[in-house]
Amino acid sequence: MSTEEEAFMKILNVRLRDRVELHNVSSTTPAKQRNITSSKPQSNVVPITISANFRKAVPQSSAYWNRRQHFLLKQLDARVNITDDERLSWSHCSAASVERLQTNIQDFNSYPVLYQDFLHGMECRDPPILIDQPDKCASEGKEGQTYLLFAIKSVPRNFERRQAIRETWGQERVYEGGLRVRTVFLLGTSSTEDPDLGQLLSFEAQHFGDLLQWGFRESFYNLTLKDNAFLHWAMKRCSSTTFIFKGDDDVFANTQAMLNYLLSLEPEKAKKLYVGHIVSQASPFRDAKSKYYVPQTFYEGAYPSYAGGGGFLFSGSLLQPLFRLSQFIPFFPIDDVYTGMCFQALGITPEAHKGFQTFDIREQDRENACAHRDLILVHQRSPQQTLRLWRGMHSHLLTC
Repeated sequence: MSTEEEAFMKILNVRLRDRVELHNVSSTTPAKQRNITSSKPQSNVVPITISANFRKAVPQSSAYWNRRQHFLLKQLDARVNITDDERLSWSHCSAASVERLQTNIQDFNSYPVLYQDFLHGMECRDPPILIDQPDKCASEGKEGQTYLLFAIKSVPRNFERRQAIRETWGQERVYEGGLRVRTVFLLGTSSTEDPDLGQLLSFEAQHFGDLLQWGFRESFYNLTLKDNAFLHWAMKRCSSTTFIFKGDDDVFANTQAMLNYLLSLEPEKAKKLYVGHIVSQASPFRDAKSKYYVPQTFYEGAYPSYAGGGGFLFSGSLLQPLFRLSQFIPFFPIDDVYTGMCFQALGITPEAHKGFQTFDIREQDRENACAHRDLILVHQRSPQQTLRLWRGMHSHLLTC
């Protein structure tokens, strides 16, 4: 057994130990708060299946991520049923040692510092939630059902962007036909070098009831962790949501156009939706100066087709299968690509829609309300532009 395999088996042993400890806690003894979900009966657990296309797409290689993926596939194939509580508790998650990483990645020391940080915590999942909204999708009969949930990636300091969204396309309301739209903003924690915004965030969360915050540091390479934490939260809190829009806080979305599109879908398509501005035939950037740099010793192969992270739609019915399957796909430092990997592993092909303009529209049309009327999403817009466009699109004086 290799060093890497020994390390992974230690992780599995911790998971199993956590399960034993959880069930051995006396009912009269207060237990420490855990991020572990109680085990479900084995009869209710649907086996996790990774698509053949995904398996073929990951080349056998000495690259670290490729080796981790093939090892996880072997582990999955060897164990028919994996229960949802077999996640590594954040409290038991120890960062990978430098020695282990140096052993498995020959040029690890040449990686950028942020990349090294990502690798140290690559096995860490299920972070503690600091600000929760447990009743966000609580239903009161059929009228309370959430049709569309906006899940917007933000950072603590971006209050102005969040407020612009609340006042425009992300406003929580019931649209014509009883279609209820709800919104949550996804946050990590600020760097120790930034001002402490904890009290302001607590007030904002209490006042608006739409903030979710987890106990991990905000960074570009932690966006994958943020996405995964959201899937886990939504699976528990908003499992009956019909559709989910996941996007950034600097996009402009046309909510009515989005709802019109969703209503037009055939039932079968609505159950397996993954739609947006699709990036195809992409490969890793090997330039170390690029934000999207991926070292060759970390990953080899092409990327699957994926929806640009500015914003995309997917079916709420896919929450649980996506989350459970993601436990067997190693985190990747680029969140858009990782999401594409998970959908490919689920056997779902992304669909392109011309209404998603992730890379913006013609410069002369960027302040033109008529040019935005039939679009679903445009990236990027400032809070001030968002307010102007929204007011213009909903003005009774508008003629297009």
